[in-house]
Amino acid sequence: MIEPITEWLHDPRLLTALREGELTVEGRLAVASNATLLCTVPVEGERLVHCVYKPVAGERPLWDFPDETLGRRELAAFALSDALGWHLVPPTVWREDGPAGPGMCQAWIEESDDTDVIDVCTPTDVHPGWMLVMHAEDQQGNPLVLVHADRADLHRVAAFDALTNNADRKGGHVILDADDRIWCIDHGVSFNVDNKLRTVLWGWAGESIDDDVVADLIAIETRLEEILEPWLAPEEIVVTQQRLRSLIETGTMPHPSPEWPAVPWPVF
Repeated sequence: MIEPITEWLHDPRLLTALREGELTVEGRLAVASNATLLCTVPVEGERLVHCVYKPVAGERPLWDFPDETLGRRELAAFALSDALGWHLVPPTVWREDGPAGPGMCQAWIEESDDTDVIDVCTPTDVHPGWMLVMHAEDQQGNPLVLVHADRADLHRVAAFDALTNNADRKGGHVILDADDRIWCIDHGVSFNVDNKLRTVLWGWAGESIDDDVVADLIAIETRLEEILEPWLAPEEIVVTQQRLRSLIETGTMPHPSPEWPAVPWPVF
């Protein structure tokens, strides 16, 4: 029997299972650009939970990121989210003994089918209180808009992406579970030394960062190097420290850069 992951999210036995349990591959997620395997792992004997395993051997080389570093960036994102107390990233560990070699292993989150927090719709269908990101057109020239919900937890995701320099925050990388809790996945192309922030969460661009978010950023400033050191290169940590200081000092969400596409494609 596969256990719902929400029953284990705050149980330290889940991290132990992800680190040490036997991974059984059930299949490959074909939509992923890198090898992404859906597995089960036992927790407490025969009770199973789903997890995602991304082996280093399955990483596609990128011109703008060092080879064989994407999985470690996922660990950096988890460590940072955990240290901030935001717990946006599902429990994530490093495995040296995976079925296809070393790689990251992350708890699988079941997505709710009832609610979305990011949407592409016609201008007349925008939910009250939602925030506009951009105008677009469909293939027939009909108007569309990219919008997202105005939620405090999603605002925190936008700040997290600005801090991590996330180059690929697609709509499908923000998951809402059955308990209306937001989770963020796919951080393999984060923490670049160059400005590469691409996201569907530009609704707060130029606006003030919530006070509680700034307080959390201040709380980790002196520990940031310690948090990231196991997973990132020294120069990547230095640039992340600079981004953190900028967010604290300005208290403002960044604007899109004119030197880099601001929104990932496809948006989902």
